[in-house]
Amino acid sequence: MKNLLILLVILLTGITDAQTNFEKGMDKAFQLWNADKTEEAQNLFERIANAEKKNWLPHYYIAQINSLKSWNEKDETVLKAQLDKAQEHLNIAMALSPNNPELLVMQGQIYTNWVAFDGRTYGMKYAAKVSELYAKAYALAPKNPRVVMCKADWAMGSARYFGQDPTPFCKELEGSIDLFDSFEPESKYHPNWGKNRAQEAVKPCKE
Repeated sequence: MKNLLILLVILLTGITDAQTNFEKGMDKAFQLWNADKTEEAQNLFERIANAEKKNWLPHYYIAQINSLKSWNEKDETVLKAQLDKAQEHLNIAMALSPNNPELLVMQGQIYTNWVAFDGRTYGMKYAAKVSELYAKAYALAPKNPRVVMCKADWAMGSARYFGQDPTPFCKELEGSIDLFDSFEPESKYHPNWGKNRAQEAVKPCKE
């Protein structure tokens, strides 16, 4: 009986240590990212991903970092390297967590990076796919604020591009802000971004 108790303590301690190491690593990675040490944060997320083979979250943040870096990138070679890396890790995350609305949104973001870089070249290739991704994500999670915000933001941008009235999407954007206020992520490491973008995107609706 004593040996069994000792074994149980060892097993529980091992589980606690593994969870603590993951949490410590993620906390540190976010601290680095918030301190604008983006490359260091990405490297740490990669190490966490290598250690946590079945966890989609570190792969998600590697994809997000590379997507965000690409928004103002003018060099197509650099852009391609960043978005290829984002896509590589997003593919891994999607294999680990199929039909995950957060990952569908991130895929939409990566495709939007390409369209924003060169709409003439990549618009025909990716624009319809972005709309499809957001529609699928919305069908899965209509109360997820990132899903609602990105879907409406994309539709609004598309309307402006084609010379159409974007105001029909204002209500959806405003609704996403309410969803952000009530949204509770599954853990402090799960995606919880987007409210600031929603507030910026909705400003033209009030002018």
